[in-house]
Amino acid sequence: MELKLLTSRDLSPATEARIPFLPDAGEENQVVNLYPEMTFETLEGFGGAITDSAAYVYSLMNESRKKELLEACFSPSRMNYGLVRIHMDSCDFSLDLYEADSDPADRALERFSMERTEKYILPMLEDAQRAAGRPLELMLSPWSPPAFMKTNGNRVQGGKLKPEYRAAWAEYMCRYIQEFRKRGYVVRRISLQNEPMAVQTWDSCIFTAQEQKEFLRDYMAPAMKERGLEDVEVFIWDHNKERVYEWLRDIVDGETDPLVAGAAFHWYSGDHFEALELARRRFPDKKLILSESCIEFSKFGGEDGRKSALRLSHEIIGDLNHGMTAFYDWNLLLDEEGGPNHVGNLCLAPFLFDRKKQALVPQLIARHFEHFSHYLLPGSRRIGFSRYTGGLEVTAWRRPDGILAVVLVNRTAETLPVCLRLNGMAAHCEILPEAVATGLIQ
Repeated sequence: MELKLLTSRDLSPATEARIPFLPDAGEENQVVNLYPEMTFETLEGFGGAITDSAAYVYSLMNESRKKELLEACFSPSRMNYGLVRIHMDSCDFSLDLYEADSDPADRALERFSMERTEKYILPMLEDAQRAAGRPLELMLSPWSPPAFMKTNGNRVQGGKLKPEYRAAWAEYMCRYIQEFRKRGYVVRRISLQNEPMAVQTWDSCIFTAQEQKEFLRDYMAPAMKERGLEDVEVFIWDHNKERVYEWLRDIVDGETDPLVAGAAFHWYSGDHFEALELARRRFPDKKLILSESCIEFSKFGGEDGRKSALRLSHEIIGDLNHGMTAFYDWNLLLDEEGGPNHVGNLCLAPFLFDRKKQALVPQLIARHFEHFSHYLLPGSRRIGFSRYTGGLEVTAWRRPDGILAVVLVNRTAETLPVCLRLNGMAAHCEILPEAVATGLIQ
């Protein structure tokens, strides 16, 4: 038995070391234990968002840079992304505000148009699917209903869905699913509303848990059933993690249980890994997916690439160890400023494109993501482990090919020694300061 250890501290290719397992000599200190007989949830995969902004920046690139980006993100030999999130109508990472249908009189949606989605998003999606060599699974999410359906008459600054437009909004969302499917794309899941508690200067709409429950039960689920879309998974919440348990508690009951596939969550309010654990324990059949995470410059800064990468790796490992089964990063690509964004909400992305230099600029977070998305394959089962220090973050999985994959992140400024113990055998290695490493055991 051998440990293949791949380590990254920067954007260079991972360094590789091969370390034999030897009989355990009774080591007590500096131990990371692996327990493959203890199994938990099954991983569905990793991905990111093709937003209007990301796809617009993509349209500015030459064919060589496009190929470089998409192979890095979607090729099985690199990041191996298989999941994509796309917004219905505009969001903050759009060039401007837009809607597929803005006519209050058009109840039959005869004027519904995918023209704006077709302009930037679909060309990038088609190229991404070609780079992946397989169908990508889409998650569709709305940021706001059309302005005329809302109490404030505006896509931005919150507002609520008018009760008289609940049925029309459900039909509108179903139409989006149908339009993507008509073009041959796999729409696997939707969320009902992005950030339903946030009043934003960009596209937003407020729902309470009770309002979302009623909308799903009385309007969205019947509309999906009528159109043969019952196979599309519906996710509630889709906002920060601190309330994910509460919304499941308040929405899932005898009537809605079969309608709710799970809860989507974001990371912007802090760790709250315990909230995922509570949700997993009380609702073991509901999926927990991270639908959006990024480094917002206004909140986190972004100058320190290593700190940003370590922060996001901490998030991924904490979520994986508490029940997350799918991870969607936010924008796959942005320009050198972290945009465009129609309200200036600039963010970091795994890849930035310098428009003046016509250069693709990978960020360290992309290398960190690759340690998860490349080595933790869809269908992997999480296994039990224990670790000797909080400075070393660990998640461990048995892949479908039988290989054990262990991702270790050293968040400290010191090299951390590790005695990796498994079934009476031990392998000794070191994890470099502020590095991410993946161990493969066969």
